[in-house]
Amino acid sequence: MNSTLFRLVISQFKLFFREPGVVFWSFGFPVVMAWILGIAFANKGEVMRNIAIVTENPAAVSALPQWLHKKTGTAAELSGESELEWEVGMNKGERARFRFRAMSEAEAVLSLKRGQISLWVEGSPGTNLSYRFDPDNADARLTYLLLETAFREKKSSELKAEIRPLTMVGIRYVDFLIPGLMAMSIMNACLWGIGWNLIELRIKKLLRRIVATPLRKSIFLFSHGLNRMILSAAEMLLLYVFAYFYFDIRIQGSLLALALVFLSGYCAFAGISILISSRVQNTQSGNGMINIVTMPMFILSGIFFSYHNFPDWLIPYVEVLPLTMLTNSLRGIITEGIGLAQVIQPSLGLFGIGAVCFALGLKFFRWH
Repeated sequence: MNSTLFRLVISQFKLFFREPGVVFWSFGFPVVMAWILGIAFANKGEVMRNIAIVTENPAAVSALPQWLHKKTGTAAELSGESELEWEVGMNKGERARFRFRAMSEAEAVLSLKRGQISLWVEGSPGTNLSYRFDPDNADARLTYLLLETAFREKKSSELKAEIRPLTMVGIRYVDFLIPGLMAMSIMNACLWGIGWNLIELRIKKLLRRIVATPLRKSIFLFSHGLNRMILSAAEMLLLYVFAYFYFDIRIQGSLLALALVFLSGYCAFAGISILISSRVQNTQSGNGMINIVTMPMFILSGIFFSYHNFPDWLIPYVEVLPLTMLTNSLRGIITEGIGLAQVIQPSLGLFGIGAVCFALGLKFFRWH
């Protein structure tokens, strides 16, 4: 009995290690993800935090060094044509970096909707500070605490501050979150609804039965895409209806633009899902392939927090990710009220990604 059990266990180990892909996704992938995430978030305390300074004359950028000097007693110089950077804290774990930008209130509201800033500060050099941010936004609260602490360490006796919460519809954290969740639902509907379904059909050896029929691969794959597109549209509509009645979130922009963005985003992720599933033959590899595509975008694309908190060198790469383009477009339509003209370029990019991935997936697709 014990000998039989031992041999069965050994045979299972041999079957497991016979598949290099399974070994990698079981042991290598978690280590790689831990390494990537560890690098990405190891220096989170030193993230550059963007803050708007709302003044009566936002064009007077040259007044920013004077503003900071009056508030903190710290001399500073402009780091660019329209911004000023300030770093406080001597020890590595205590450092905080801030980038101040002079804006009008309308520009600050727009930047807040886009996630480019998390709060703005009102007050001239001779007056007290007034912080404007959404209390439900954890990143805004953290930025406020870091900035207020830095100010008070410099001139605790002269600085007084008040918090004026931003709770108006359109600039709340939930207004930032819902479009991101819509984009994420489209991605998951494609990668798990199309990609995983095709992988399961291949594993169960159901795809090989279609080889004997006159059905073309393109028609077969299109049928899966159209089926999931209807279900994905229903999921997105249900999420919006819930947000409309519970959070009072309304679409400010063009419905035609919204339809175009949904279609282009769906095409992009449908193409990616077909490419991923074109040759995968086991569940471990399929699960790993889908996760290696979704996890980086899930973290980087600004679903739950703004990607502008990442290092400046990383942002251009983040902005060309399919999920980022889809999220930014949905967020612009719902919260900013942008129209068809503003979403043409990202929509064409998403259509292009979908077309290339679908063509490659069609070429490499195997029935068994």
